[in-house]
Amino acid sequence: MEKIETIILDLGGVLLNISFEATEKAFESIGLTNFHQYFSQYKASPLFEQLETGVVSEQEFFTYFRKETGLDVDDEMITTAWNAMLLDFPPERIEWLRGLENRYRVFLFSNTNSIHHEAFQLKFSAEFPGKPFDLHFEKAYYSHLLGKRKPYVDAFEALIKDANINPATAIFIDDTKTNIEGAQQVGMKGIFLTNGETVLDLGI
Repeated sequence: MEKIETIILDLGGVLLNISFEATEKAFESIGLTNFHQYFSQYKASPLFEQLETGVVSEQEFFTYFRKETGLDVDDEMITTAWNAMLLDFPPERIEWLRGLENRYRVFLFSNTNSIHHEAFQLKFSAEFPGKPFDLHFEKAYYSHLLGKRKPYVDAFEALIKDANINPATAIFIDDTKTNIEGAQQVGMKGIFLTNGETVLDLGI
């Protein structure tokens, strides 16, 4: 096996603690009892995929969401419920991340959207004043800006091309198995965090 030169990290469940249950409960509190049919860790409805690939704007998303669900709620209520899943950045994981800087090329690749993106950037700055989150990486790739999302192969191919990465020398770390499988299809080594594992357990 070739020497590892590049580490590509997922965000939610890897660096940022998240709770899909918290968002599901938040949506239930405003009248949506079947949120899991629209979004989970493992899948997204076409509307949420469009939000996560930047196909629809935030305002279009709010409008379509109300139409699809029949909910009579305002944009702020949807935003608050949607952001409920974003918990905290454990300090030990950020310390671990900072320790990679001089040893590897480090990238982020996250399926996210403009609503979450703004919220977790503010959250990180509040918890760790000083160096902005994205500056911890050579480049941070977000699906809503890239226009492609995991686990699709073309998303990984776009990242590889843009960052000039040799996939044979890259490790991709994620907490969703299908995303790992997508990375493996383009020749990367994948590490699947499962059963409560964190990046601190990897020995990297």
